[in-house]
Amino acid sequence: MGELSRTWWLLLIRGLLAIVFGVLALIWPGITLLALVAFFGAYALVSGLFALFAGFRHGTRSRAWLIVSGIIGILAGIVALVWPGITSLALLYVVALWAIFTGVSEIVAGIELRKVIDNEWLFIIGGALSVIFGVLLLLWPGAGMLSLVWLIGAFAILYGIAMIALSLRVKNFTPGAGVP
Repeated sequence: MGELSRTWWLLLIRGLLAIVFGVLALIWPGITLLALVAFFGAYALVSGLFALFAGFRHGTRSRAWLIVSGIIGILAGIVALVWPGITSLALLYVVALWAIFTGVSEIVAGIELRKVIDNEWLFIIGGALSVIFGVLLLLWPGAGMLSLVWLIGAFAILYGIAMIALSLRVKNFTPGAGVP
């Protein structure tokens, strides 16, 4: 667990990137599909790389879930960057599936972390928000691109806040604290 507290900054960077991405999506709602795909692809790729890095650095049981989350993020980012001309519906499904799989991975990782840190619920909330976001995208695919941009922006900001809060909790983690 000491390794997790040493890499707290990875969660902080993921959270900050999510907030920047979310703010850009909200203040630039007329964004073109190509720009949205590029923003999403870059975010998913960087987020996936950080999750993968953290997964390889941690010796906890949540390691596998971080690695899975990282691989899914990297693949989603590559798909979005390699095929930037994909339709808005295809983008919607890529984003939705990425959010669901990443969210489930983070919920499982949060449950595993419950055994070693306090306030792991922040990771679980981030994962739950991700799953809810993905399911909403799948349920209402016809909501239109502008709605997708606003939904993505709001999700990214909420998710970023949860990751930043988690990073600060992990940074201050003391081995043995909260363990009877």
